Amino acid sequence: MKNGEIYNNSRRSFFKIIAISLLVVPFLDACKEKVITLLIRLSGTNNILGHRLRVQNFPKPSKEITIPYLIVGGGISGLSAARQLTKKGITDFLLVELENHLGGNSSNGENKYSKYPLGAHYLPLPNLTDKALLQFLEEEKIILNYDANGFPNFDETQLAFAPEERLFYKNSWQEGLVPKTGNSVQEDQEFVRFFKLMDDFRAKKDSTGKFWFSIPLAESSTVNDVKMLDQYTMKEWLIKHDFTSRPLLDYIDYCCRDDFGLGIDYVSAYAGIHYFAARKQDASKDKKNTVLTWPEGNARLALHLKKYTKDTSLNNHLVYNVVITNNKVECLIYDALTKSSTRIVANKVIMATPQFVNQYVLKNRKEITAKFHYTPWLLATLVVNNLDDNSSFPLSWDNVIHGAKGLGYVYDQHQELQQMQTKKVITYYYSFSSGDLRKTRRKMYKNDQEYWRKMVFNDLKIAHPTIELVTESLDIHLLGHAMISPVPGFIFGEAKKTASVPIENKIYFAHTDLSGISIFEEAFHQGINAVNTMIHEAKLDS
Repeated sequence: MKNGEIYNNSRRSFFKIIAISLLVVPFLDACKEKVITLLIRLSGTNNILGHRLRVQNFPKPSKEITIPYLIVGGGISGLSAARQLTKKGITDFLLVELENHLGGNSSNGENKYSKYPLGAHYLPLPNLTDKALLQFLEEEKIILNYDANGFPNFDETQLAFAPEERLFYKNSWQEGLVPKTGNSVQEDQEFVRFFKLMDDFRAKKDSTGKFWFSIPLAESSTVNDVKMLDQYTMKEWLIKHDFTSRPLLDYIDYCCRDDFGLGIDYVSAYAGIHYFAARKQDASKDKKNTVLTWPEGNARLALHLKKYTKDTSLNNHLVYNVVITNNKVECLIYDALTKSSTRIVANKVIMATPQFVNQYVLKNRKEITAKFHYTPWLLATLVVNNLDDNSSFPLSWDNVIHGAKGLGYVYDQHQELQQMQTKKVITYYYSFSSGDLRKTRRKMYKNDQEYWRKMVFNDLKIAHPTIELVTESLDIHLLGHAMISPVPGFIFGEAKKTASVPIENKIYFAHTDLSGISIFEEAFHQGINAVNTMIHEAKLDS
């Protein structure tokens, strides 16, 4: 999500993984006149293989493959690594992926009315300094050309159409995500003061010319004043700077949950400020802060990257052991379809997998992994007959409900040129922000479909009291380890640094949890950097 006037409020990120989703269950609507069937697709492969990864009960390998390069993981980091290898003239690689599709959290579902996201659903306009990402967008005709002043001209059909966003606040919808009406003078003044501080942070540089906050995060300053912001929570920083307005605190808490999964009570001040200050709003001369989006979300970007893995990827394959032996990397892979194992021997391996997976695949990783915190998420896609809320501000791409437990919903058909839908499709987002994510995750898996049905509808009823009566279907998608969450001490901590170090110039790592912030740009650069490091070290060895 994003603030169309000032800041980018995103539900980005996410990183695929052990997801449960969807059971089929009939239920009576409030009028007791008809039965509505809730379709929830269950992705059993992840659950089954995830358990087997922990207990390691796999058959012995029955065949062997030798390949110069192996990429483990087909999310954005893995796909980006495949693209970078291809750009470097290296095509003799293999990519293996646990799921039956590539894309990770940049994946999508589809019903007869629309495609819809199963994770990250848009890309903010990139900083002009991010040349690698700009090049990718130009290659894929998302950027059409550049004007005389050097500003990119984006394909208008891929920019979010108006109206972009609205907020349900004090019983009415209003434009934008920052409340404009219904606040006291003091509350409005705190918003102005906060945004002025964020403007200052956006421009702030260290003595070497590095921005305090940048994307990718690796390009940011690491001076002590910056690192100190990682030592306490965003809420503590707000209190220290005398921000007490409830509407402002609610807004910033929403932004942090939206971007990191955790609210201001749990994320570091560095992460909270990064949310507002890292995007420089310099991709257009009018400083317009819009986004690129598609009905299927960032699955569109994953589709562009998938072409680099044509005939070089294996889906439904789980890597369950990786060791270095005889100057080679030996990987044991389980094929979920044939229920057989294969030994893959590679010269170099890029592990584009999260650390909570790597701890079961590589030796001596569990202590490091304990420092990584992953927030669970829920997505619910509804097909509704209508969303007539008698509002003076119309249905928008992004629709946020103040006071709700969730993060609102996106209108999946918003980008369609022909707005003549017989049904509307929306996707609701919910992050499980808590101080004990492991406990929250365990509890999440224990709840049944009826629990989730009630939770989703009760939240949406705040703005749409009759939504349950007009809903035809409800698809719920739960992600147990959806995204890395930057708690205090993590972004500049030793665990992240240690987990990023290549092993014997043979095994390299690429994932957003090694950045600390789960957004498309970080995943994209993780893949590029892993390949560049691997090639550079190979040259030094030779």
